Amino acid sequence: MNARVLVATRKGLFTLARSKGAAWSIEAIDFLADNVSMVLHDPRDQTLYAALDHGHFGAKLHRCDASKRNWEEIAAPTYPPKPDDCQDMDMWGKPLPWSLVRIWELVRGGAGEPGVLWCGTIPGGLFRSADRGTTWELMRGLWDHPSRPKWMGGGADLPGLHSIAVDPRDPRVVRVGVSTGGMWITRDGGASWEIGGKGMRALYVPPELTYDPMAQDVHRLVQCRDAPDTLWVQHHNGIFKSTDGGMTWVEMLDNPVSTFGFGVAVHPADPATAWFIPGISDQKRIPVDGRLVVTRTRDGGKSFDVLRKGLPEGPAYDLVYRHGFEVDKTGTCLAMGSTTGNVWITQDQGDQWTLAATNLPPVYCVRFLEA
Repeated sequence: MNARVLVATRKGLFTLARSKGAAWSIEAIDFLADNVSMVLHDPRDQTLYAALDHGHFGAKLHRCDASKRNWEEIAAPTYPPKPDDCQDMDMWGKPLPWSLVRIWELVRGGAGEPGVLWCGTIPGGLFRSADRGTTWELMRGLWDHPSRPKWMGGGADLPGLHSIAVDPRDPRVVRVGVSTGGMWITRDGGASWEIGGKGMRALYVPPELTYDPMAQDVHRLVQCRDAPDTLWVQHHNGIFKSTDGGMTWVEMLDNPVSTFGFGVAVHPADPATAWFIPGISDQKRIPVDGRLVVTRTRDGGKSFDVLRKGLPEGPAYDLVYRHGFEVDKTGTCLAMGSTTGNVWITQDQGDQWTLAATNLPPVYCVRFLEA
């Protein structure tokens, strides 16, 4: 049985492949030397999508048949003109542009919605396409929400919408994570929005804003496929879990390594099982004690295992970005790619890791190529 992993990097899109009993190897390279910020495989019609960040020349979007690799450029999301009388500022008084800076997330719509895609961007806009990315619609209910000016930049200078979770029971229910602006929920396909996040706390704001839902820097939001009311968040200063669809959250305080990080993955069938990649802190974005590890809970956050077999003993300074960590649809295989161009893959939920690729450009995103 063949397994494939898509690896989007600073200088190209790499496909790693492995046949049974063989080592991982690079099967294909697309967009060599181009900055690929995001990749998506849609198994509903076997289409690949790749977002490119050309810097001065802007963000571009491409798609192709997964088997043919016949890439074509398609429309990138476009913001409407900013009204002349619009004083759109973030909470620090910095002007917010109405133009696409980066495509930061791509996900497919519901199983019964062929061609529907969702796209999260910097500066904090959410777009929907009903025609495989040929055209895009800005979700004005979120963009025009009166609370949006309270958002602010986190890791990026501008607010960014980086996590989108489509409820498998009802694709009109969508949950998103914003850095920094908390997590938001729509129940009508994007027309109206409410903020969740009660119970999250932020340690980087004035005390009166500690529990303000919009002050929460959600690094990554993931949803359990088979129990979609359970969501996990890797936050700027903690790990949080919700069991009511994101309205209220409980902080997990017992991670033995660190509660800072970017990557989180949840088992698709077991909401109590989740994985994290800890770092020291915002000020020191490197592994604790120079040892790259993954932590795993199998009891909903009551306890955590520290997984390091097959990972470098150290010193190691790999940072894994929020989209650089992925679990497959079986919940058995996970892949992670780091800023130092290393990719590790496990086929036993993290007990043993294999170095699948090294010396790649910095990795932005990993995705399993689903059969």
